[in-house]
Amino acid sequence: MEHLTIHHSDSEMVDTHLCLGFANTLSWRGRQQPKEHLKSYGDLVTWSRNVNILTRKQAEQLLEKSKRHHLEAERIFNRAINLRDAIYRVFSAIYRHSTPHSGDLATLNRDFSDAMAKMQITQSTHGYVMTYKTEEKALDRMLWPIIHSAADLLTSDSMDRVRRCADEQCGWLFLDMSRNRSRRWCDMKDCGNRAKARRHYQRKRKDSEVNSNKATTK
Repeated sequence: MEHLTIHHSDSEMVDTHLCLGFANTLSWRGRQQPKEHLKSYGDLVTWSRNVNILTRKQAEQLLEKSKRHHLEAERIFNRAINLRDAIYRVFSAIYRHSTPHSGDLATLNRDFSDAMAKMQITQSTHGYVMTYKTEEKALDRMLWPIIHSAADLLTSDSMDRVRRCADEQCGWLFLDMSRNRSRRWCDMKDCGNRAKARRHYQRKRKDSEVNSNKATTK
């Protein structure tokens, strides 16, 4: 058994939360063809390993087990995608100051109840902690900390820091940890720079049109 501790070491997890990082595994949601990063149960395990919610040993065990129970692995993968999209829609709705769809909340509550059933309180050298009581080879074990992350964020004081990238094609979710809560972009070096370049191009084009009109009136 292990403590319910989540480490955010993957590069895409900076200034975000585990559940938001999971929601962002479908990127460029505003485009006609979004980019899917999770195409199989193996991809789900790899992502979970990259963000440290699975150890290397656990990842290897789950991949091996998934080969013997491929139908169950496929079912869990589909469940993970449904959970991911429900998380995205719930936090996007809250960001827009609207009410999340009841079906999405039902999905979160169903998976939260399932995750809570896997937990128990145990004593450690530093007091009492929550640990998983289910065996490590459960094929859906990576979903438990994700849903706990979503529940923790939804009920925390950080909820009003959830943002969606101002680039409508991007749509990434993140936590705005800036002092004045004015961050607009998932990454200033990425979407922020593209927006800056577009503004510069539009300004130059407008100036060019104005100069051209002046020239024709002389």
